[in-house]
Amino acid sequence: MNGWQIMRAALEGGMPDAPPVMLHIFMRAAVDRGVSMTEYRRDPRVIARCFIESVDRYGYDGLVVDVDTATLAGAVGVPVVFPDDEPAVCRGARLRSLDEVSDLEPVDIAGDARVQIWLEAVRILKQHYGDEIFIRGNCDQCPFSLAALMRGAGDWMMDLMDLDNEPAVRALLEYATRVTVRFVELMAATGAHMVSNGDSSAGPSVVSPRIYRSFAQPYETRAVDAAHCLGLPYGLHICGKTEPILDDMAATGADALELDSLTDAARARDALSGRAAFIGNLDPTTVLTLGSPAIVETKTRELMVLFAAERRFVLNAGCAIAPNTPPENIHAMIRAARAGY
Repeated sequence: MNGWQIMRAALEGGMPDAPPVMLHIFMRAAVDRGVSMTEYRRDPRVIARCFIESVDRYGYDGLVVDVDTATLAGAVGVPVVFPDDEPAVCRGARLRSLDEVSDLEPVDIAGDARVQIWLEAVRILKQHYGDEIFIRGNCDQCPFSLAALMRGAGDWMMDLMDLDNEPAVRALLEYATRVTVRFVELMAATGAHMVSNGDSSAGPSVVSPRIYRSFAQPYETRAVDAAHCLGLPYGLHICGKTEPILDDMAATGADALELDSLTDAARARDALSGRAAFIGNLDPTTVLTLGSPAIVETKTRELMVLFAAERRFVLNAGCAIAPNTPPENIHAMIRAARAGY
């Protein structure tokens, strides 16, 4: 089975003999090619070449095409800074108060240069690989997290605490949903095999499960539905200890949940059984970056044992792989996966 085939089998419950490996590796891929984040983010051909060389170097099955977590926010007017050796980040807010939500003008993110760079990189990769390597086009932020970036995280949390703010909060979430769904639509047109979004601002490490269920999960569901209408599987990523909302996350209809190492993998397996695939969740810091190859292999085998009975499991780090992750540790992870269940 090639990378595309084994990924599809894992997502659909096809019981593959070994777990597919789909790495969130864009920062390490740039380091391996010897390009800065500035060079990476400016040129879709550089992005594509980083991934092609990374697949050749490590031999994984699926790639997560990612650039940063600030592209959509920048496209709707949030101030963004661009460090040379780190992904872009938001600095400041677009909205000084919720009163300004009613003044927001519609924006078509298809006209944004950074959005188009991201999309063109996926198009190049799809043309290069066809249906050989599985390509997941990440689509930046879910509506809740995008709204938090637009408003500023602290002010957004305070907004949510006042019931009188709910109409304006909902209006901002509707605006953000249109932006998120538009990126999903644009990404689908590139030929990507799967789309995904992150919504870590909505996780239990930041807000209560009640807030998640009311103000995040319904809008995540609309992103999932948009992907499904376009015939694509959808992955949802939330950082932190997600056990309190695992059932709610699965209820979005997402085909896969990508969860980090703070989430207990056994509890996630039980919550997702028959509902969605599990992507993750090796610790990208203490295991992949700071651990030895032997530790990486051991932790990988532990995850494989957990999912051996069901096998709707895709091996990855729980979050983006750090740029200083030792290559021998990445090789160790993949070597363990290739040994099979």
